[in-house]
Amino acid sequence: MATSVSKQDDASSSKEAQSDVPIPTANTNWPEPVFPSSVSSLFSMLTEKKPERKLKRPRRDPKTIERANLLNICKLVIKELLDSSLAHGRMLDDEHVPLQQFFVVLEHVLRHGIKPRKGLLRDKKDFWCVLEMVEKLVPEASEISTSVRDMPHIKTPLGRARAWLRLATMQKTLADYFKVLMEKKDVVLSEFYDPGAMMIEDEGMVIAGLLVGLNVIDCNICVKEEDLDQPMGVIDFSLYLKDSRLHDQSPDEESAEGKSKMATILDQKNYLEELNRHLNATVTNLQQKMETAQTTNALMKEDLAISKNAILALQEENATLQAEKSSLLQDAHKQMESEKTLANKQDIETERETYQTSRAGLDEMYGDMKKRLDEETQTRLDVEKELELQIGMKQEMEMALRILEKDIHEKQDTMISLRKQLEEIKTINLELYQKLQSCDQSLKHKTELVTKLEDKTTQLVTTLKDMEKRLKQADSDKMAAEETARKLGQVIADKDCKRTALETDLRIEREWRGTLQKTLEQEKEATAQIQAEYVQVKEVEKEYKSLQKMHQGLQQTCEEQERTLAELGSHLSESKLKVEDMREASQVTKEAAWMSDKDASQCSNCNKEFSIARRKHHCRNCGEIFCNECSDNKMPLPSSAKPVRVCDTCQTVLLQRYSSAGNKA
Repeated sequence: MATSVSKQDDASSSKEAQSDVPIPTANTNWPEPVFPSSVSSLFSMLTEKKPERKLKRPRRDPKTIERANLLNICKLVIKELLDSSLAHGRMLDDEHVPLQQFFVVLEHVLRHGIKPRKGLLRDKKDFWCVLEMVEKLVPEASEISTSVRDMPHIKTPLGRARAWLRLATMQKTLADYFKVLMEKKDVVLSEFYDPGAMMIEDEGMVIAGLLVGLNVIDCNICVKEEDLDQPMGVIDFSLYLKDSRLHDQSPDEESAEGKSKMATILDQKNYLEELNRHLNATVTNLQQKMETAQTTNALMKEDLAISKNAILALQEENATLQAEKSSLLQDAHKQMESEKTLANKQDIETERETYQTSRAGLDEMYGDMKKRLDEETQTRLDVEKELELQIGMKQEMEMALRILEKDIHEKQDTMISLRKQLEEIKTINLELYQKLQSCDQSLKHKTELVTKLEDKTTQLVTTLKDMEKRLKQADSDKMAAEETARKLGQVIADKDCKRTALETDLRIEREWRGTLQKTLEQEKEATAQIQAEYVQVKEVEKEYKSLQKMHQGLQQTCEEQERTLAELGSHLSESKLKVEDMREASQVTKEAAWMSDKDASQCSNCNKEFSIARRKHHCRNCGEIFCNECSDNKMPLPSSAKPVRVCDTCQTVLLQRYSSAGNKA
């Protein structure tokens, strides 16, 4: 039964022994475990009768055994602490025994596998440096660290670490700080712990999850009056184990005690089954959370795709607007060049004003679209950050599922070991019953001898009683005076303790109230910002739709104006040219004589001879024959509705004529 302290398989069945046993960790300086007489006798019986059983078991890593034992003890201590808090109204003080044992177990967990620091006399194993790292990871923990350092009665690092743990439990932030250490264990804890330590392995994450349940409890701990610099404590298993003394009991009492042991073992079995069911329920809850996280991840991906498509559409619209802007600029430049020769100055000024107004409107539209594009890119970056957060949460959920599956397998192994121990206890009970019968016979013989000795002692007792009566009277008077003085001192000390406890409660409640008000204000500000952003997005959508409508209207007006300008220019040019053509039609017909192809063997302008490559071309104005290079011009003539081929000399003449006619007009 005593091997349950150092082995995981017998951790839950060790409730049948009452002892103060330290947890076996890797530290060799710890004191040896102290067993009572009943437990040691059972241990010797088991080792004598069944030595082969230990040889058959496979050898396990001692660090894994230590981690499993510490984990099981933590579960027992936290369960007892929660049960006692529910029984006492969820308010526990520093004199509460399960709370003291919880801090002792937590010290063992933090000290397991820690790297020793070299000192003058011996190596020191302090975990105060680990708790100081929390201040760097979580800035809110600096208040606890500074208050611990300012305490004058605490002189050792161990005392500071204990005070830090007690203040964190009172503020209900111990689970959060443990979780931060577990998340950064590869970076932070590898400097302070050896490989295989509990804080580095998966069991540390399980303990961080168990500590979350302590947020239900309200603690009232007076740190200033407690001696925290004393050496490391020993875990008291009497809170979790049953008494199994075997001496001075009758057979009926032994059978009743055996029944009570069986009942306790069955209770342990039921408790483990309930734990298994609870773990299954937590696994299902985690799976549901995983599914919800996956759905939210898919929704976020869809939103990201929609935002990407919107950005691409905006970029395309921007490109089309720029192309339209460049085309409008080109058209405007062409119109300006054409109107220099054809339109009046007033028309040019009006067109210039309309062009400037349209250009300013297009510039404003371009700026608005650019702002919209920047906002869409910012939303895309925010969505990508949220996606990364969802992926991190998914990985944490998978890690928790693996740890829970490992814990379920360990619980099943403990169930099998408990069943084996039940059979062993039955055989031990039978053997003990036989030994008790033999002890009863020896007791009868000894009672006869005792009666003879009692007759002799009665004579001596009568003489001593007279002397003792006188001494008792004097001692009773003295004790009465001392008791009255002691009671008065206790009453004064109790009242002082109650006063300090009430003051600390008031201070803690004020601090909590202030923090809650701050968090409420922050949440209100966040909701107001979100609503304002939502309203701004709606306004931007409305502006975008109105800008689209304005853009379509401007396009239509531009097209209509271009058509009207083109029609006006064509009508003016046709009316002016017709008048000139009618005047010069008679002169051209008189002057122009159509030269025949046979008469011309070379170009009339450059005197180059015609060939297959250099063909003949008639000028429609003068009628002479020219090559392609000298007659590569087209001008409108009165005799033709369309522009026709004209030589270089006729082109210059016609241009001068048209320009002079335009100046006259």
